[in-house]
Amino acid sequence: MTDQTPHARPAPLGPSSLTWRFFGDTRMLLVGPRAAVLQNMLPALGQGVLDHSVFFSETFARLKRSAGPILDTVYGGPESRRTGERVRDFHREIKGTMPDDSRYHALDPETFYWAHATFLDTMLHGIETFIRPLREDQKRQIYEESKTWFRMYGVSDRAMPEDWEAFQAYWERMLEKEIVPHKTARYGVGYVTKGLPAPPKVPAPLWRAVSPPLNALARFITVGGLHPRMRELLDLPWSAADERRHRRFAAAVRRGNRLWPLLPEAVRYAPHARRAFRREGAAGQARILAS
Repeated sequence: MTDQTPHARPAPLGPSSLTWRFFGDTRMLLVGPRAAVLQNMLPALGQGVLDHSVFFSETFARLKRSAGPILDTVYGGPESRRTGERVRDFHREIKGTMPDDSRYHALDPETFYWAHATFLDTMLHGIETFIRPLREDQKRQIYEESKTWFRMYGVSDRAMPEDWEAFQAYWERMLEKEIVPHKTARYGVGYVTKGLPAPPKVPAPLWRAVSPPLNALARFITVGGLHPRMRELLDLPWSAADERRHRRFAAAVRRGNRLWPLLPEAVRYAPHARRAFRREGAAGQARILAS
């Protein structure tokens, strides 16, 4: 694997890709914050967020600001590279010292690739859980597309596995040997056991009345969307009965897929994806649906 320069980067993803079809699908939200939690379980990344981010003071605002550029790196067409470079440049000054006195930098290829890999994992998990099973050739296609997507950032690709089989081995190693219950990750799922924080300007009596079902839903979506290894490390309660309920929930969503195309596009896709579809026109949308 070689370092990538902007001149070596391939053309951005387009409407023929499976990534375009699925990454901006709103059913991916049903996976919950799987990617964000996984990212913060890598020690270097979790430490960078702890030291430099407003994640702890403005959690939801920070997530919202991060999601848009990532989506535009996929759906931005001619602007994908520039968006990717801006995402990369946001991280140039995120560096510091780990508790063991070793150094970290967000643009370290292994660290930056891990963040990207969590989005790929979340998309694959979301498709197979809430939409449909994927064939092996489709998984390989999505993985190859993820390589194109990653190269939009202009970061060294030396940490990127060569093919789908190598990625699977990489993923298993990361889950078993590299991720930890970092403080940042624990904070990110703290509402699972403590409840959601009251939104600003919501009266306390009203919040006490409406928060119990919201807390239950947040816990169900969040913990249900996590990999079992994540639940184990973060010590999040999840029973066999919880698992059965989540599987029934996922099956119900999949049964509704026949009606999904009848819903308005604004319900089915994130705004960034919808803008890309409009840019491609009717022919491009037909290619997306055929992918």
